[in-house]
Amino acid sequence: MLDNVAFEPRVAGKSGAEAIARTFLDMVGLRRFEKRYPGELSGGMQQRVGIARALANYPSVLLMDEPFGALDAQTRLVMQESLLRIWSEFGITVMFITHDVDEALFLADRVLIMSASPGHVIADFKVPLTCPREPSIATDDAFIRLKRQCLEQIRAESMRAFAQQNR
Repeated sequence: MLDNVAFEPRVAGKSGAEAIARTFLDMVGLRRFEKRYPGELSGGMQQRVGIARALANYPSVLLMDEPFGALDAQTRLVMQESLLRIWSEFGITVMFITHDVDEALFLADRVLIMSASPGHVIADFKVPLTCPREPSIATDDAFIRLKRQCLEQIRAESMRAFAQQNR
């Protein structure tokens, strides 16, 4: 797995590719598994290796489509907090796609809600919550109000799409 994460930095000619790989394996909690093969890892661990591989390239923009969906609740929370730390530390712009409103509000500065087919933006919410964020923010009144607004928008769109399908 170490070679898997170090591959791109090595190809790019970066010195210390293995050290870079270990840094990001640490960040995703997999350093002690660095000698394992992908087939020896759980699905969630494989997902975290993919995140470490992407980060090892030091991208300016990171596109993430449901990256934590296969993770158990505890690992998901750890990964969310790690992503916030990585974002803060490296200044990476992250475009994060999720169906989990709590996750979106916890991670984002801005939440866009998409329509059903054809997909387009139907709502744009600024997330004015303090940073750095702690998991306890999910019980904050401002978080709950914003969550309610997002869920109302999603429900309205779901009802519209459902009514349109049944015409």
